[in-house]
Amino acid sequence: MAADLYDVLGVDRSATAEDIKRAYRRLARELHPDANGGDPEAERRFKEVTAAYEVLRDPERRRQYDLFGHTARGAGPAGGDPFADSVTDLFDAFFGGASPFGGGRRGASGPPRGADLETILDLEFEEAVFGASREVEVRLPVPCSTCQGSGARPGTHPERCRECGGTGSVRRVRQSILGQMVTAGPCHRCGGLGEDIPHPCPDCRGEGRRTEERTYTVDVPAGVDHGTTLRLTGRGAAGARGGPAGDLYVHLRVRPHERFVRDGADLVAELHLTMAQAALGAHLVFPTLDADEDLVVPRGTQTGRVFRLRGRGVPRVDGRGRGDLLVRVVVDTPEDLTAEQEDLLRRFAAARGEDVAPEEEGFLGRIRSAFR
Repeated sequence: MAADLYDVLGVDRSATAEDIKRAYRRLARELHPDANGGDPEAERRFKEVTAAYEVLRDPERRRQYDLFGHTARGAGPAGGDPFADSVTDLFDAFFGGASPFGGGRRGASGPPRGADLETILDLEFEEAVFGASREVEVRLPVPCSTCQGSGARPGTHPERCRECGGTGSVRRVRQSILGQMVTAGPCHRCGGLGEDIPHPCPDCRGEGRRTEERTYTVDVPAGVDHGTTLRLTGRGAAGARGGPAGDLYVHLRVRPHERFVRDGADLVAELHLTMAQAALGAHLVFPTLDADEDLVVPRGTQTGRVFRLRGRGVPRVDGRGRGDLLVRVVVDTPEDLTAEQEDLLRRFAAARGEDVAPEEEGFLGRIRSAFR
């Protein structure tokens, strides 16, 4: 999973543009290749920090990233090392997140971040086109109100782990054919948190969180489509013992419309005309999602002709205007003609010299006519 851009720069999601700039300048000076003797890791981090800054410095790209995460247009950090996560995982597995060569990456890991959660939100077609404010209900772990998330009984507090001295990791030395091997792993007593809870909270049993129902408001931007995922930062599961909450990912399902079909930012609809309207032309009122539009159908309009109503489509999520409404003509052939209507059509065909099927005569023809 790609690193969170705010974590890459070491800033909170509420950081101002000046905070982001200041963090980038500090990291750029620290990680610049010229200052690290060509160290590949420093070069990789420098590229990662620069890519994160390019996204978060731009207000629109930052807004898109906050909504959609790394799936947003232009939000993915470029130039990163594709093997970085794998190397980190190996160090975590064998050395508890610390470098085996000294200069450990961290001490106590602190309370773990809560899990990311997912839910589904059903939208009407118009809500997806124009945006909406909707509520979702989720059942998830939230901070325990009795102990305020600490996990300790009220009036008490967590204590530094006696096993690891609060570092969260324990180093072990073992002999191998290569000599002494030093490994580090999470402390089995405190689970890598660096703290013990001698008197657990009676309501959450020392975990610092309880499972409850929560209702969150989702601001759906105009122009989203079926399958779009929105991210509510910090609305996922609360971390144990006061750890930060994960994110809530809201997957959107859009109900189909009875008249309109979406094609990207454009809407497509059909206009059914009678044979007379198509031949002689007509002045019609066509209802769109915004309002009724006057539509002039010229004489001799054929099935398949498309009228384009500009700016009557779907707003683009990136704010670059709206698509168009494409109205496709379908000329309907009349059915169940009365005797008078059939006679008029036959005279019309004769006047134009057109060959048509002969009129049905006799008893069978009269029976068919009676049941039309």
